[in-house]
Amino acid sequence: MAQSNLRAAVVQAAPVSFDLPRSVERVRHWAAAAGREKAKLAVFPEAFLSAYPRGQRFGAVVGNRTDEGREWFRRYWESAVDVPGPVVDTLGAIALENSLFLVIGVIEREGGTLYCTVLFLAPDGSFLGKHRKVMPTAMERLCWGYGDGSTLNVFDTEYGRLGAVICWENYMPLLRTAMYAKGIALYCAPTADHRDVWAASMRHIAVEGRCFVLSANQFTTRADYPADYPAEEKDCQCRGGSMIVDPFGKVLAGPHYEGEALLTADLDLRQIPRGKFDFDAVGHYARPDIFRMEVDESERTAVRRRGAAGAP
Repeated sequence: MAQSNLRAAVVQAAPVSFDLPRSVERVRHWAAAAGREKAKLAVFPEAFLSAYPRGQRFGAVVGNRTDEGREWFRRYWESAVDVPGPVVDTLGAIALENSLFLVIGVIEREGGTLYCTVLFLAPDGSFLGKHRKVMPTAMERLCWGYGDGSTLNVFDTEYGRLGAVICWENYMPLLRTAMYAKGIALYCAPTADHRDVWAASMRHIAVEGRCFVLSANQFTTRADYPADYPAEEKDCQCRGGSMIVDPFGKVLAGPHYEGEALLTADLDLRQIPRGKFDFDAVGHYARPDIFRMEVDESERTAVRRRGAAGAP
């Protein structure tokens, strides 16, 4: 039987950008803080391991790339995470140590390509799976690849179905609909968007999906980036805005803009069916005789081998 209450936490903090081992230690610190608050779920921001490259152009303009930009990409690539790999194992151990579900944004490395990814770890330390951002925004497309439908994952837990939608994926109505159709109850929204309007979007999604929305953003200063990083000429690089919202749009925590913070809230999961009584976007409030959507959840790879051992 599903639990009816959950203490959840969102982490608003910064990694040590471009330094993966030290950033992992920051995960350990904040996960322990969530554990001390008796949280059973902790959500970390987008690209927490190990950097959201805010302001970085990687030396690219139309028709030209610079050697300096290529060197910055190499540094970024070296601070990324292999999935599966030793860092994922460490994150599992951190989840186990603190008896919580850990949802965390990472820069995933596969071959020569980086992906903006969210990883899911269970309280027993096991790796549940991942979601790759399907549509990097604007200049993000320069340094990140595109995810496909194969990682539109939602995971069964004793608290309800857990999933993540990353940053401006939240502005993709069809992607949101796909997640609602999977019965998402704990809708995690790791982000790098610190605009005022983001809070309004999170409240809208909570009401539209009749789910709990947990949005985590970094709070970063110039000191969180390397000394030679081409950052904007200001101390605060990202001001946060993390928050937790219930299925009726009530803000339970945040939005917080005043520095690093651990925001917690006690979630009454019975609010989900109460909300769906009069609105279920993919159920009784849908009109499939008029509107229908098709989702391709197949994996899209550049090379498919036939005839090799283990190949399809």
